[in-house]
Parts: sequence; structure tokens; C-alpha cells
Amino acid sequence: MKFKGSPKFSHQQADKIGVLISNLGTPDAPTTPALRKYLKQFLWDPRVVEVPRPLWWLILNGIILRTRPQRSAKAYASVFTPAGSPLLYHTRNQAQALQKALDANTERSDVIVDFAMRYGNPSLDSVLESMFQRGVRKLLVLPLYPQYSGATVASTFDALSADFVQRRWTPDLRFISHYHDFAPYITAAVQRIEEHWAQHGRADKLLFSYHGVPLSYLLNGDPYHCECYKTSRLIAERLGLAEGEYMTSFQSRFGREEWIQPYTDATLKGFPAQGVKSVQVFCPGFAADCLETIEEIGEENREYFLHAGGERYEYITALNDRPQHIEALAALVRENLQGWTVAEGAGRQTRADARGANAHSSSH
Repeated sequence: MKFKGSPKFSHQQADKIGVLISNLGTPDAPTTPALRKYLKQFLWDPRVVEVPRPLWWLILNGIILRTRPQRSAKAYASVFTPAGSPLLYHTRNQAQALQKALDANTERSDVIVDFAMRYGNPSLDSVLESMFQRGVRKLLVLPLYPQYSGATVASTFDALSADFVQRRWTPDLRFISHYHDFAPYITAAVQRIEEHWAQHGRADKLLFSYHGVPLSYLLNGDPYHCECYKTSRLIAERLGLAEGEYMTSFQSRFGREEWIQPYTDATLKGFPAQGVKSVQVFCPGFAADCLETIEEIGEENREYFLHAGGERYEYITALNDRPQHIEALAALVRENLQGWTVAEGAGRQTRADARGANAHSSSH
């Protein structure tokens, strides 16, 4: 086996600490071919769809990839901008803002921040290669999923592992698997909601909507469901909400299998009959706005609620690169970088030569 390395590598290069943030991913363009390529990578991940591979190959290639890409392309076309998909440019902005926040801390001038997508571009392996070429020898990875799930966080770790087994030199690694109850993150979410209330007032109900997963994942030990409910409770407590003033639900289910409930769409359809005429929706599991928040929550579920007799519907946008969110991420990174340092100045070869020279001179 030939391992990854660079013929231009120099041991004179100074070591760096890398911080890699990652998110789910996005197609390169809102077109059917681009969606087919993206969905094939995404839906073939065994962490995402836990169906025996031969059967799933037939379903995925024989049915889903023949029909879904065209429908999804239309949805993506409604959210794409000249800067690309929202998830792409928000994550890029988050990485740039996080770099500035860490640079502002004079004790951490040795850190390189970059971002990658689990599926699509920029790919994890290409960004890792770039970071290692720039001298990163200690790597902190922060998947931007506050609540742990095997379908998201563990899948990111799988991709890292697959890349590392091909490398001649693997870095020291730290991996943040969740931050669902990290106090600065909760504070950032609370401040976002309070800011919306200051501008628009409150609604009858505050709905916390998270991406769903199959019920079988929960029954087999995935903590995602529990961590979502804890996040909702912590935010609601900080907002001073009584139990009946907020609710947790799950969106974006796929296929015929039962997923964790209550479902967001069914919940919104049922609210008006329960006397809930106004609702505000916030998505604490999404670090950045994307198709699932802008189109599914902002538009599709709005129609469900209003058609069922609701009168007022508001989506509270994600934290994105808001200063409070960046500071929360920076605090999380700083906490996990504790104890990590790299030698300043010249590269390891120069330092090794110096140690050798000193040892030689001391022997005479």
C-alpha cells in the first residue's frame, strides 16, 4: 500500500495546531446531476441508512437516484445564492470568524482554522491534506452538530479514520463529539430567541425542531433523542418558559420506517385545533441555515400551519456566524485545546540539528 505523503515535504516546516469544523454537506450546484452525485455519496453511508448493502444498493440506484435528484434540485434552486448554498457560505463564514476569534487570543497564535463537508465539497480529505501541508501536526475536529448521533458525528469520525489509514504521518487528534449542554452554546441560542422576541414579540408556542432519525437508532442506544430534549429544556429554562409554552419535535423523516416523534409537520398541522394560533420555530440542532431550515421549516411547514388554521408563523433563523455563536464555538475550542502547544520558530529538523550540535559540544 502506498501511503499519502508529499515529495515537497520539508522537516524545516514549523508545526501548527489545526482546528477543523465540519458540517453535513451540500451539492455543488442546484442541478439534477449535482444532486445525484451528492445524494449517492450521502445516502450510501451506512451510518445514514442502516439497511443491508445489497438490498439498499438496489433501492438507492434503482429507485431513489432515478427520481429524487430532480425534485431535490428544484428545492435547492430556491435557496442557492451567487455565493453557493447557504450551508456552504455560512460554514465558510463561521470558520473565518472563528479564526479571528482565536487570533484575538494572543496565547493561541499557532492555530489554523479550516472547514470541510462530510459529503460534497470542500471534502474532508482535501481539506485535511491542505492543513497537513501547512504544518498541522495536532488536530482538533469539531463537527457542528451540537447533539451526538451516529448518523452525523460518528460518520464524520469514520471519514477521518478512512483518511488517516492512508497517511504516512497521522496527527495527534482530539475530537468533540457533542456540545448539546455547553453553557455558552445555550446562551447563544437564548440570546438569538430573545432578540427575535424583542423585534417581533412572543407567540403562543415556541417549537424546537430537530432533524429526525429512525426510532431504531434510539432503541439501539443512540443518545441523540435524549440530547435534543436536554438542549430544549436548558434553553426553555433560561427563557423562563413553562412546560406548556414550548415543545420539541423532529423533522425531515425519510422512507417508511418509523422515526422518533413527535413529527414537526404533524405537530404544526395539529396546533390550530388545540388553540395554538401563533408559533415560532427554532432549530437548535442546526449550527447554520440550510435547505432543511430555510425551505422545509421556513416555507413548507409554514404552509402546513397556516392551511390548518394558524394565523402567525415565524422561523427564528439559525445561529450562523452571529458573534455570540462564534464566541461559544471559540470557548469550546479553547477548552479542548488546553495543554496543547507546538514549538515556536524553526522546524523540527533545525531543532534536531541544534540538539545534536549541543550534545556533540557537551561531550568535549
